[in-house]
Amino acid sequence: MSVKNTNKILITGGAGFIGANLANYFAKKGCTIHIFDNLSRRGTKENLKWLTQKHSSKIIPQIYDLRFNQAKLNELAKAVDRIYHLAGQVAVTASVKNPREDFEINALGTFNLLEAIRQSGNNPILIYSSTNKVYGGMTEIKIIEKNGRYAYQNVASGIEENRLLDFHSPYGCSKGAADQYVRDYARIYGLQAVVFRQSCIYGPRQFGIEDQGWVAWFTIAALLDKPLVIYGDGKQVRDILYIDDLIRAFDLASEKIDQTKGKIYNIGGGSDNTMSLLELVAFLEKFSNKKIKPKFSDWRPGDQPIYISNISKASEEFGWWPKLSPSDGVKKLAEWVKENQKLFKDF
Repeated sequence: MSVKNTNKILITGGAGFIGANLANYFAKKGCTIHIFDNLSRRGTKENLKWLTQKHSSKIIPQIYDLRFNQAKLNELAKAVDRIYHLAGQVAVTASVKNPREDFEINALGTFNLLEAIRQSGNNPILIYSSTNKVYGGMTEIKIIEKNGRYAYQNVASGIEENRLLDFHSPYGCSKGAADQYVRDYARIYGLQAVVFRQSCIYGPRQFGIEDQGWVAWFTIAALLDKPLVIYGDGKQVRDILYIDDLIRAFDLASEKIDQTKGKIYNIGGGSDNTMSLLELVAFLEKFSNKKIKPKFSDWRPGDQPIYISNISKASEEFGWWPKLSPSDGVKKLAEWVKENQKLFKDF
């Protein structure tokens, strides 16, 4: 089977950080992009304005909500060639405060989209943006402290996709339920669907907040002299991935859909692209040439001391791996924040 024409694309959450960058990428390639977003998150209106100004003829705003607008979903599923499902409630802390809303957005919203695709008669390619939080706390893995940061004692290459799921937090449950629904709809109904379990994604047009998007939030807080709180001891380590590398993964997995459909991939920086919270603070101090003095508070529920993705499956099966290092990527993000300080005046 040949890869579908990509002239028409639907991006749910298309005005968010990842969605806006993805839409910009495909608009540059001449595609028509339907931006499906309820514009409820901070920064989405600014991102949509940026997209429509850059690509006025290629961007079609669809200001709807996955929970409530099934008819519009049904219509769009019939009309497009690819769907990138990025819409969601994204913070563990918010899910603890309001688990029902978290469930409705992440689990029910995804189910509604899957039903639209199943009944479309079109079977567009679908890539779902899941999360490493589906693996839970992984408390049985031995963790050591090494060179002022946490490390796995016996998992040198990171966490693999065959690890048992262990949803920790309502957010983990809602994203995990959606993750498994996408996988099973591919298996039972033949959907051309792929799951990406993503690690920490960062880059321009990310309006990070304290509860989500830590690389962007630390960068914004440091450059704009905002109060910065570190929950835990700051030795927590994550594999981080620059937005351009993620977009390349989306496109490659779609182009090779015969190989990737029905499968799950861990997508992150991998073991070669990691950073601790304290290391990011040190980098930002050097970039901004000023001392940053974060406050420290208690660990938050569901926060893993370390998470590193094993990304070898994506590399082997569709030829993807990260190209940009954390230092180069964070520098690009910091330069964007510095040049666009007016966007953060209400933070």
